[in-house]
Amino acid sequence: MSSDGHPPIFRGGRRGVLLALSSPSGAGKTTLSKRLLSQNPDMVLSVSTTTRQPRPGEVDGEDYNFVTVEAFKAQIEAGEFFEWAEVFGRYYGTPKALVLNAIEDGRDVIFDIDWQGAQALAAQAAEDTVRVFILPPSLDLLEDRLSKRGQDTPQIIKDRMARAKDEISHWHEYDYVIVNDDFARALDKLNQILHAERLKRSRHPWLNGFVDALMAE
Repeated sequence: MSSDGHPPIFRGGRRGVLLALSSPSGAGKTTLSKRLLSQNPDMVLSVSTTTRQPRPGEVDGEDYNFVTVEAFKAQIEAGEFFEWAEVFGRYYGTPKALVLNAIEDGRDVIFDIDWQGAQALAAQAAEDTVRVFILPPSLDLLEDRLSKRGQDTPQIIKDRMARAKDEISHWHEYDYVIVNDDFARALDKLNQILHAERLKRSRHPWLNGFVDALMAE
């Protein structure tokens, strides 16, 4: 639905796919989402707004919109988020304008998002949201990946590993699950999911008129 409560006009000829990717930290969803974007130039990344501090190498406005807690709460009050959640005292939210404009243009949006965000996204746009959970091949390998990133202290890594099992416990809520034991294979599966979802009958409202015209011949 559009912001005024009316069905949107799909200027791109089809409904856009809202592709929500979730995984425990270190399982590869961010790398997969960036590669998928590079292979699908008509796709856009939903840049979330967050109150957490930037990690080394992260760019404001590209990786996240970094704001203060006060600014985030003001945006909640203004109704500027499509969905938002508080995770361990940090806030994360999806700006509403980008999502609504993309759907109306028939463009696809990819979300690098946790299970709470994916759940909220699906609740807001059940017909448009496709949820994909990325699993690591093992927890030992996941911990090794986190250690090799060199971005977190041993205590933070320990906390992330404790949280990983909680995140993985939500895998059954997703439409698709990919085990990222081989990056190229996981990326190929992700592309297959995207292209199949683009072809769904429900994403092509123009077909109603097309079939009516066929039947009238």
